[in-house]
Amino acid sequence: MSKGLDTRNMIIQKSAELFNRKGFTGSAMSDVMKITGLEKGGIYRHFKNKDELALEAFDFAINVMRRRLRAAYTSDKTATGKLMAAMSIYTHMDDDPLLAGGCPLLNTAIDADDTHPLLKEKAQQALDEWRTFLAAILQRGIKTGEFREDIRVEEVVVFLVSAFEGSVMLQKLYGKDQYIQLYLNQLHHYIDQCLAA
Repeated sequence: MSKGLDTRNMIIQKSAELFNRKGFTGSAMSDVMKITGLEKGGIYRHFKNKDELALEAFDFAINVMRRRLRAAYTSDKTATGKLMAAMSIYTHMDDDPLLAGGCPLLNTAIDADDTHPLLKEKAQQALDEWRTFLAAILQRGIKTGEFREDIRVEEVVVFLVSAFEGSVMLQKLYGKDQYIQLYLNQLHHYIDQCLAA
């Protein structure tokens, strides 16, 4: 890899964490300069503006999340196990953080809602991908007889995503992993009582 590409990747990675912690609107180019150790010209050599950097930083953050989800997904053979593993990616964030600042999807969706249409669109695309991923797990569980045939997949997906992101928000707000664990306890109960065949 060339030195220029290494530098570009470093800017993206450090900016992804910065934007995830402080938000796009809360981060200035001077913040990017500080965390990268580069002058403004060194950053603008790779990105024409903060918007372009933010879009690439978001892609980087979502790829980190995507890799963690894939690793969790492949760790179990059953649909129930895959669902639990996918919804557990934020456990033990103090020991094994996904990305500094919490969930990049949640943070970007809130930060860009009324301020940055292109980032909002990217967040929607990422959420659509995640919803499709969860729907596929549920449909697989229906097909294998693990889950009831009459479950409404889209409704379950919306519930799972909403409850998951809510627990991540509570964890972030209070700085305690217990909220993720409480969510997972209820998810076990929900699967047993509402989804299991």
